[in-house]
Amino acid sequence: MMNELQQTSTIFGGNMPYIEEQYENYLADPASVEPKWRAYFDAMRAGAQDVAHQPVIDAFAAMAKSRKAATASIDATLMDKQLGVMKLIHAYRFVGGRIADIDPLKRQEVPFIKELDHKHYGLADSDLETEFSTGLLPVNGQSRAKLKDIIATLKATYCRSVAVEYMYMANEDEREWLRSRIESTCLKPNYSAEQKRHILERLTAAEGLERYLHTKYMGQKRFSGEGGDTIIPVLDHMLQHAGAAGVQETVIGMAHRGRLGVLVNTFGKLPKDLFAEFEGKYDTTLSAGDVKYHKGFSSDITTPGGPMHITLAFNPSHLEIVNPVVTGSVRARQNRRGDKNGREVLGILLHGDAAVAGQGVVQETLALSQTRHYGTGGTMHLVINNQIGFTTSDPRDYRSTLYCTDIAKMAEVPIFHVNADDPEACLLVTEIAMDYRTIFHKDVFIDLVCFRRLGHNEQDEPMVTQPLMYKKIHQHPGTRKLYADKLEAEGVIKAGEGDQYVTAFRDAMDKGTHTNKTILANYVAPYQQDWAKFVGRVWTDTADTTVPLKTLKDLAKKLTTMPDGFTLHPRVEKMIGDRKAMGEGKQPLDWGMAENLAYATLVNEGTGVRLSGEDCGRGTFSHRHAVFHDQNREKWDSGSYIPLQHVNPKQGEFTVIDSILSEEAVLGFEYGYSTSEPNQLVIWEAQFGDFANGAQVVIDQFISSGEVKWGRVCGLTLLLPHGYEGQGPEHSSARPERFLQLCAEHNMQVVVPSTPAQCYHMLRRQMHRDWRRPLIVMTPKSLLRHKEAVSTLEELAEGSFQTVIGETDKIVAKNVKRVVVCSGKVYYELLAHRREQDIKDVAIIRLEQQYPFPHDDFKAQLKKFPNAHEIVWCQEEPQNQGAWYRLMAYFRADIKPEQVLLYAGRAVSASPAVGYLSKHNAQQKELVESAFSSKLGTGQMLTNL
Repeated sequence: MMNELQQTSTIFGGNMPYIEEQYENYLADPASVEPKWRAYFDAMRAGAQDVAHQPVIDAFAAMAKSRKAATASIDATLMDKQLGVMKLIHAYRFVGGRIADIDPLKRQEVPFIKELDHKHYGLADSDLETEFSTGLLPVNGQSRAKLKDIIATLKATYCRSVAVEYMYMANEDEREWLRSRIESTCLKPNYSAEQKRHILERLTAAEGLERYLHTKYMGQKRFSGEGGDTIIPVLDHMLQHAGAAGVQETVIGMAHRGRLGVLVNTFGKLPKDLFAEFEGKYDTTLSAGDVKYHKGFSSDITTPGGPMHITLAFNPSHLEIVNPVVTGSVRARQNRRGDKNGREVLGILLHGDAAVAGQGVVQETLALSQTRHYGTGGTMHLVINNQIGFTTSDPRDYRSTLYCTDIAKMAEVPIFHVNADDPEACLLVTEIAMDYRTIFHKDVFIDLVCFRRLGHNEQDEPMVTQPLMYKKIHQHPGTRKLYADKLEAEGVIKAGEGDQYVTAFRDAMDKGTHTNKTILANYVAPYQQDWAKFVGRVWTDTADTTVPLKTLKDLAKKLTTMPDGFTLHPRVEKMIGDRKAMGEGKQPLDWGMAENLAYATLVNEGTGVRLSGEDCGRGTFSHRHAVFHDQNREKWDSGSYIPLQHVNPKQGEFTVIDSILSEEAVLGFEYGYSTSEPNQLVIWEAQFGDFANGAQVVIDQFISSGEVKWGRVCGLTLLLPHGYEGQGPEHSSARPERFLQLCAEHNMQVVVPSTPAQCYHMLRRQMHRDWRRPLIVMTPKSLLRHKEAVSTLEELAEGSFQTVIGETDKIVAKNVKRVVVCSGKVYYELLAHRREQDIKDVAIIRLEQQYPFPHDDFKAQLKKFPNAHEIVWCQEEPQNQGAWYRLMAYFRADIKPEQVLLYAGRAVSASPAVGYLSKHNAQQKELVESAFSSKLGTGQMLTNL
């Protein structure tokens, strides 16, 4: 505003003497000048940034030197009008889009916006012929123009087929770049005849595929994109423009609507292969598979900048959940290339209008977008805004904001709303958006306002719920027809030539070929992962997780050595002292030291480790301390130190992230990352295991079933703190029963390690085996510092992960009448009770891996006690939760026919845990005692099944 005012004639140049006089009067007596001038000078003296007072100050300085006196007059009314003109220009930049022609259906009347009326600023119709300064707005290349021409330019720029929102952005450089780019062209496209014919061909491909499928496979669900056909030329143009800017790899995420059109017309999936899926053929290599409109695909295309590898991410019907998965995959690919600014790898997300406004994972993903370890240099967002969410089309019902994209404003990124019936405007906006992303490395939203030709699916009748809307849609000739008519009128194509495009595309469909001429066949893209070594592996594959004792001691020393002058907190300093003793073999290792050594050995071998979660650096329970903080410096001023990043000069990358307060988006991100980078140990840690509830969609639809549905190999590790310490219903249970219920076909691992050595070997085994499956770990809380839950350096150097740990006390095996089987923290309570009561006839074994169930190891441990008649499963969780119901069948299959299977634990409960510490303690005492009780079949805690 200040720059614009500086260029207005009323307060510039020769008017300075008059202003000087007014200012001198104001200094003598503020009441002696007109209120408008008084307000101006008040603001000037206060240093307000929206008043252009610098010219006044400069003029005073110049006149003081020359001692010249001058008199001048100024038309205060004219000054007011000039200020009104500037306010009008400003208003169009802010809210001009409110009256833009962006709805192809034209269902709403154009609203009256008083801020866009020149009379609102004291300007009369008689002023329309008056010349004013235009500030930074170019009007026919001039900085002065008649008011009527200024208004016409503003309407042409901000009120035609594009409504742009950017003035709320705080960064002045970004705003100015956008303003200049927008106003320099009045957002008027200028494409060649060849480019226009290409747009028509892409629109024909979009509409043609949908109509072909509708005719050939009538009634089959496909979630047609018809009505939003412009998305195909927009995607094509975006990929080509990105390629010209240097992008070599793109990952695209979208839900089901319009997906088949993107698969065929953008990715080059052969129509004959799609038709085969419609006719019931499926991939026999996958045990489950998925519906055709959830599937992913990858191919390679030519661009002006060279070949580009493009990937369409697999996605369930949970719509926006693919957002963090895509950005995670993009970040992994960027890291592999060393692409720090996102210039080589791009993410594109296609949203639905109702979903982008309604689903919280959109906000969570946006919150990640500009953070250090989740940013990707900007994601391109395309909203297929068909103005209806299933059957809800009244904006008063399906969102609480003016636009469906208003959530994007939280990230201060530009938003372009564009009429999808104007494909040239859509392509121009795409260029501006892509260039903005390239320069500023931030997200951009393009809201393609269109419609949905058919119902929610092809068996749905939308007239039932949206009669008036669909009367308009039925009358709409389609974007392709409108554009073909436009090109005919311009003489770009001959009369009837548009129909020839339709015929040519249908002929291609009949032959089962595609019409995308940019597809590269048999091209091997660089930086692609070789997944062959992970195929055909089994969970019983062995892995050597040993490390020489000397190496462990050397690494321990590096983990406990701080830079010179680095001041630790006294508590942390004591912990470091303890860890030094552990590394020297002078005292047993606790959990935190063993875990850090696991990471250290991996990165020392060249394997990268990525650990993320809400408190990962320190650890929620202050056990990890992978990051140290100088007590005399803030961490962003080099006041933090990560020993695991200083293991050796050629080490693998170690990244530890204190993430934003999100479970769903962060876990989705890490899943996407791990499916693109199998050679790194990728870990997500929940603050408490219970908090995985907030990411259940990611667990159910991706982690547990992604491989059997889509063939997506994933080695993601989840660390979920679990254990009943009396902290209430949301701080006790990681819900192992839910994960076990999802387990089948060896799709993932559920592990409950009980010693530091087990944790160490478990993490190393995850990378040293080529069997890649998600690893779900019920990690401890109180065991982190339990005096019994310790290990030796020798156990790390020479041991391995044990799926079952047998009896550790010296008891006579033939005297054992009962074997108690358990997992996790309760083992140490059972052990303490047995020792206190001097019980000699009960053995305790630990099931460290609950799935895949280690039948051979389990039976081998039971075999050691030939006279044991009773096998008791003891757990802390309520009977209807925890592992009992799932493991019961495995236990029965492995015990002898004459042995009795018993349960010891809490009774059934609707809540994961009680909220009263005294009640918790009573329950815990009772369940431990019941595991040894001789009163079989009595009480709630011991049930003979």
